[in-house]
Amino acid sequence: GSVVNMGRRLGGEPVASNDPEIVGNADRLLLPGVGAFDAGMTSLHDFGLAEVLRHCASSGVQILGICVGMQLLFDSSEEGVELGLGLIPGVVRRLPAHSPLGPVTIPHMGWSRIEQQRSHRIIDGLAENSRFYFSHSYAAVPDEEQDVLGISTHGSRFVSAVARENVLG
Repeated sequence: GSVVNMGRRLGGEPVASNDPEIVGNADRLLLPGVGAFDAGMTSLHDFGLAEVLRHCASSGVQILGICVGMQLLFDSSEEGVELGLGLIPGVVRRLPAHSPLGPVTIPHMGWSRIEQQRSHRIIDGLAENSRFYFSHSYAAVPDEEQDVLGISTHGSRFVSAVARENVLG
């Protein structure tokens, strides 16, 4: 609901749906997520959305995954046993509780900056001091460095923004 409300506030006309036909006909998709990797993938399979999302991605539909939705874009996660969507090659790993600066609290909850790694329309033009809210214990580790858009730090550095063609997180 909060994502739909923000979309409307920005002038869009978002539709929240778990109907494969509605999702499959969208011109852009936002894959949200709260909770655990396996529960998210199980829900996508139960609603018949995993294959729909893969088809949309291969058809060029823009997909933005946020929170666990970003993690679901990857092949797998240390958090569970389910396979992810496999739209961006890589895995999701637990954030380290120890860093070069000493121990850190997991989950990471709070505001952090994103250090831009390469140019992309979704982050180009962001002010250097822009901060984003994080609440997570796991972070994506893409196989290919070219998929990394942004890095953040919570004791250790972690990937906080990714893009592969039309799939973003």
